[in-house]
Amino acid sequence: MHKDTEHEKDPRFEEARQHMKAARAAMRESYESILPPGFLESRRKARKEFLLAVRSVLDVAIEHVDKAVKSD
Repeated sequence: MHKDTEHEKDPRFEEARQHMKAARAAMRESYESILPPGFLESRRKARKEFLLAVRSVLDVAIEHVDKAVKSD
C-alpha cells in the first residue's frame, strides 16, 4: 500500500510537478523543431532494440545461473 508522504500532501509539490511536466513538453517541442523529421521515432526504435538486446543478455545470464544452481 502507498503511504502519502508530507511533501505529496503539500499543494506546492503538485504545482512543481505540473511545472516540470510543462517544461518537459516545451523541451520536446523545441527538440522536434530542431531535429530532422523522423529522428525521434528512429531514436525510440533504437532504444527499444537496445533494451531488447539487454533483455536477451539477462535471459542468458539467468539461464546460466539456473544451470549452476541445479548442478550443485
